[in-house]
Amino acid sequence: MQEFYEYLNAGFLLFPLFFYIIAVSFRLLDNSGYLFLKKEIIIQSSYVSLKFLKEQLNTSADDLFRQKLKQVLIYRRLHRFFLLMMALSLPVTVWAQVTLNLE
Repeated sequence: MQEFYEYLNAGFLLFPLFFYIIAVSFRLLDNSGYLFLKKEIIIQSSYVSLKFLKEQLNTSADDLFRQKLKQVLIYRRLHRFFLLMMALSLPVTVWAQVTLNLE
Protein backbone atom coordinates (compact mmCIF):
# COMPACT_ATOMS: atom_id res chain seq x y z
CA MET A 1 0.00 0.00 0.00
CA GLN A 2 2.93 2.32 0.70
CA GLU A 3 4.12 1.96 -2.90
CA PHE A 4 0.71 3.09 -4.13
CA TYR A 5 0.95 6.21 -1.96
CA GLU A 6 4.38 6.95 -3.40
CA TYR A 7 3.05 6.75 -6.96
CA LEU A 8 0.06 8.86 -6.03
CA ASN A 9 2.33 11.39 -4.37
CA ALA A 10 4.45 11.70 -7.53
CA GLY A 11 1.33 12.09 -9.66
CA PHE A 12 -0.01 14.91 -7.51
CA LEU A 13 3.28 16.74 -7.96
CA LEU A 14 2.94 16.64 -11.74
CA PHE A 15 -0.69 17.75 -12.11
CA PRO A 16 -0.08 21.53 -11.81
CA LEU A 17 2.87 21.33 -14.19
CA PHE A 18 0.80 19.32 -16.66
CA PHE A 19 -2.03 21.89 -16.61
CA TYR A 20 0.45 24.75 -16.97
CA ILE A 21 2.11 23.21 -20.03
CA ILE A 22 -1.26 22.71 -21.70
CA ALA A 23 -2.27 26.31 -20.87
CA VAL A 24 0.93 27.68 -22.37
CA SER A 25 0.46 25.63 -25.53
CA PHE A 26 -3.02 27.10 -26.03
CA ARG A 27 -1.61 30.59 -25.45
CA LEU A 28 0.98 29.96 -28.13
CA LEU A 29 -1.75 28.83 -30.53
CA ASP A 30 -3.50 32.18 -30.05
CA ASN A 31 -2.18 34.21 -32.95
CA SER A 32 -4.68 37.07 -32.87
CA GLY A 33 -2.02 39.77 -33.23
CA TYR A 34 -0.77 38.17 -36.42
CA LEU A 35 -4.31 37.87 -37.79
CA PHE A 36 -4.97 41.58 -37.33
CA LEU A 37 -1.63 42.60 -38.83
CA LYS A 38 -2.31 40.33 -41.78
CA LYS A 39 -5.63 42.15 -42.35
CA GLU A 40 -3.78 45.50 -41.96
CA ILE A 41 -5.59 46.37 -38.75
CA ILE A 42 -3.30 48.35 -36.45
CA ILE A 43 -3.14 47.07 -32.86
CA GLN A 44 -1.29 48.30 -29.76
CA SER A 45 0.11 44.97 -28.52
CA SER A 46 0.26 41.34 -29.58
CA TYR A 47 -2.28 40.41 -26.89
CA VAL A 48 -5.56 41.68 -28.30
CA SER A 49 -8.40 42.26 -25.83
CA LEU A 50 -11.50 40.09 -25.87
CA LYS A 51 -13.67 43.16 -26.40
CA PHE A 52 -11.77 44.05 -29.57
CA LEU A 53 -11.86 40.45 -30.79
CA LYS A 54 -15.63 40.23 -30.37
CA GLU A 55 -16.09 43.63 -31.98
CA GLN A 56 -14.12 42.57 -35.04
CA LEU A 57 -15.96 39.26 -35.11
CA ASN A 58 -19.30 41.07 -35.30
CA THR A 59 -18.24 43.68 -37.87
CA SER A 60 -16.05 41.66 -40.24
CA ALA A 61 -17.49 40.53 -43.57
CA ASP A 62 -14.66 38.11 -44.35
CA ASP A 63 -15.82 34.59 -43.45
CA LEU A 64 -12.32 33.11 -43.22
CA PHE A 65 -11.22 35.92 -40.88
CA ARG A 66 -14.31 35.40 -38.71
CA GLN A 67 -13.60 31.67 -38.53
CA LYS A 68 -10.01 32.35 -37.42
CA LEU A 69 -11.25 34.81 -34.77
CA LYS A 70 -13.67 32.21 -33.41
CA GLN A 71 -10.78 29.77 -33.21
CA VAL A 72 -8.72 32.37 -31.32
CA LEU A 73 -11.59 32.85 -28.84
CA ILE A 74 -11.72 29.10 -28.25
CA TYR A 75 -7.96 29.02 -27.62
CA ARG A 76 -8.29 31.91 -25.16
CA ARG A 77 -11.02 30.11 -23.24
CA LEU A 78 -9.03 26.90 -23.13
CA HIS A 79 -5.96 28.82 -21.98
CA ARG A 80 -7.91 30.37 -19.10
CA PHE A 81 -9.54 27.04 -18.22
CA PHE A 82 -6.22 25.22 -17.89
CA LEU A 83 -4.71 28.09 -15.90
CA LEU A 84 -7.67 27.80 -13.54
CA MET A 85 -7.18 24.04 -13.33
CA MET A 86 -3.52 24.61 -12.49
CA ALA A 87 -4.42 27.09 -9.75
CA LEU A 88 -7.02 24.72 -8.32
CA SER A 89 -4.67 21.74 -8.39
CA LEU A 90 -1.95 23.51 -6.38
CA PRO A 91 -3.80 23.33 -3.02
CA VAL A 92 -4.68 19.69 -3.73
CA THR A 93 -1.02 18.98 -4.39
CA VAL A 94 0.06 20.65 -1.15
CA TRP A 95 -2.63 18.78 0.77
CA ALA A 96 -1.58 15.47 -0.79
CA GLN A 97 2.07 16.11 0.03
CA VAL A 98 1.26 16.84 3.66
CA THR A 99 -1.19 13.99 4.25
CA LEU A 100 0.60 11.29 2.27
CA ASN A 101 3.98 12.07 3.85
CA LEU A 102 2.53 11.85 7.35
CA GLU A 103 1.61 8.20 6.96
